[in-house]
Amino acid sequence: MNHYQFTAVDRFLGYVQIDTQSDPQSTANPSTEKQKDLSRVLVQELHEMGITDAELDEWGYVYATIPANTDKANVPTICFCSHVDTSPDVTGAGVKPIIHERWDGSDIALPDDPTQIIRVADHPDLQHQIGNDIITASGTTLLGADNKAGVAEIMDAAHYLITHPDVKHGTIRLLFTPDEEVGRGTEKVDIQKLGAVYGYTIDGEALGTLEDETFSADAVKITIQGVSTHPGFAKGKLENALKIAADLLAVLPKDTLSPETTEAKEGFVHPTRFEGNQDQAVLEFIIRDFTEAGLHEKEAYLQDQLNNVLAHYPGSSAEFVVKEQYRNMKEVLDQHPAVVDNALEAIRRAGLTAERRSIRGGTDGSRLSFMGLPCPNIFAGEHAFHSRLEWVSVQDMQRAVEVIVNVAQVWEERA
Repeated sequence: MNHYQFTAVDRFLGYVQIDTQSDPQSTANPSTEKQKDLSRVLVQELHEMGITDAELDEWGYVYATIPANTDKANVPTICFCSHVDTSPDVTGAGVKPIIHERWDGSDIALPDDPTQIIRVADHPDLQHQIGNDIITASGTTLLGADNKAGVAEIMDAAHYLITHPDVKHGTIRLLFTPDEEVGRGTEKVDIQKLGAVYGYTIDGEALGTLEDETFSADAVKITIQGVSTHPGFAKGKLENALKIAADLLAVLPKDTLSPETTEAKEGFVHPTRFEGNQDQAVLEFIIRDFTEAGLHEKEAYLQDQLNNVLAHYPGSSAEFVVKEQYRNMKEVLDQHPAVVDNALEAIRRAGLTAERRSIRGGTDGSRLSFMGLPCPNIFAGEHAFHSRLEWVSVQDMQRAVEVIVNVAQVWEERA
């Protein structure tokens, strides 16, 4: 690909200006209609490449096929997948991407809010980017590299394969999903229609990395029913649901069991939403661990703390509801070693040091793996995601395109 004119960056700069933020409180599919604005662009661009079956379904999923061009009949169909939505944590409206060309290694102050500074000391991966071109937002929004970098890289790899028929590969399916950021990215995927045997999400971080292990994840919703009465006549009667919920939050440990105090393989109990009034209050949590046993242990801990708090409010009660979100995909991937081995080989062929990592989070690949599509996660080059300090480098995006093309070739060669 030495003389190839990459299209990933130009695509990316356009994609990030389309607001595709998902909404965790919505019950619609997709959670926000505006996600389809980008999906329609992708379908149009795929048609322009000559991929005639590209389609957007009613749920906001884009499916497309790059037909096989090999004489081998036994090459498995593989899928490349990225999500179009951006995180609800920071606004994605009005994104103004900036390319910092030939970055000199100094801290990057973002112009629309100079208090937002990407400091090298806080972003160690930047140390490998001196001389590269760094893309950021302007300081008031996230960038959207999570996961529009992956979307743009898949689109560029598709363009390369279509325009370079000498590169032999089996059937390749493309899948672009909505609502990954709210844990519903695979909710309406039609696995039979997709028709792939193995898959790869392009949604990872550092150059050369492949993630084959994720958190296992549950959500917990606690609805507290207090005892409400007029505050002027409340003595000995009122049991304020807001105070009960606050008591529960107050007893959670300050130095452990939270995202801000854990790392590596440590899990956590993390409150994400609190609303209500004196009569009723709702607390929402996400529970994370790398094992299912660890999840259950943390859920039992939270239930015990709730029971202890409620013991001081004899007239009140609470509903404790656990909802499964996703499970550690390593359980599935270990049964299909080729899907990881071939990706590691593809990374090495791009001249990179291949590194397997665990991710303290999840991807669409977590659920897809348990739906019958073993699906590790390949780097997209995105960093500091879910924040106004998000960044990606042009050069890392281009290497990701190269790796995607290599993956297709490795599967064909080893069939």
